Amino acid sequence: MSRATALGFAALLAALPAWGQDSAVVEEEVSLQSPRTGGVAFRLGGYRPLVDEEEGLNGTPYKDTFGDASLLLFEAELQRYFYQGFGTAGIGLSAGYGEKFAPARLASGAAAGEQTAIKVIPLGVNAFYKFDYAAFEWGIPLVPYGKLGLIYTPWWITKGSSTETVGGNKGSGGKWGWGATGGLAFMLDVLEPRFARDFDSDLGVNHSYLFAEYTYADVNNFGAGGLNLSSRRWMFGLALDY
Repeated sequence: MSRATALGFAALLAALPAWGQDSAVVEEEVSLQSPRTGGVAFRLGGYRPLVDEEEGLNGTPYKDTFGDASLLLFEAELQRYFYQGFGTAGIGLSAGYGEKFAPARLASGAAAGEQTAIKVIPLGVNAFYKFDYAAFEWGIPLVPYGKLGLIYTPWWITKGSSTETVGGNKGSGGKWGWGATGGLAFMLDVLEPRFARDFDSDLGVNHSYLFAEYTYADVNNFGAGGLNLSSRRWMFGLALDY
């Protein structure tokens, strides 16, 4: 073996550890992304129950008391992913709280000196699908999604510090129904990819989104009558994959 050949062979051997080290770094970076098993969402919006559309109702008690104003509704949802491939599908559990205050009304229609309020706690279970394949594979940060589920909403109406009687009926109860939601989420990772990677490695949050969604909900005991808590509403919020 000539001296030049020996020197070349030695240089090749010296380079091999560095090549192996670079490969290990690449593999380590790939493995840094934590598994994605579920998500959580927080949303806020206006909720105007369709109380005045109840069949057989005399007058418009909601509008007469609260005007055209909506309740401010906050909801949180916990999701579990059961399918991840051409999009993501799973089951979600949600809970919310909304309330609206206004001056109580006297029999004459004039405002009384105390407040009346309607309060609701919407609870739901839903199946959902979101088309996030384009975001992960093609870098398109818009994620459309849809949900369909069952809703149960406890409610009560107060006057001053006590529960108010409504139309001769007790002023509290619960209503069953169903709801369908369509929405669009914007993946925030594209704005700060480095921060998104740190968010994952430090807290296990894979992706974060801002979203807007529209819900069509019929919550009137499936047409059985009584207080109608159905609604058609927009909500906006923040969602996280973990």
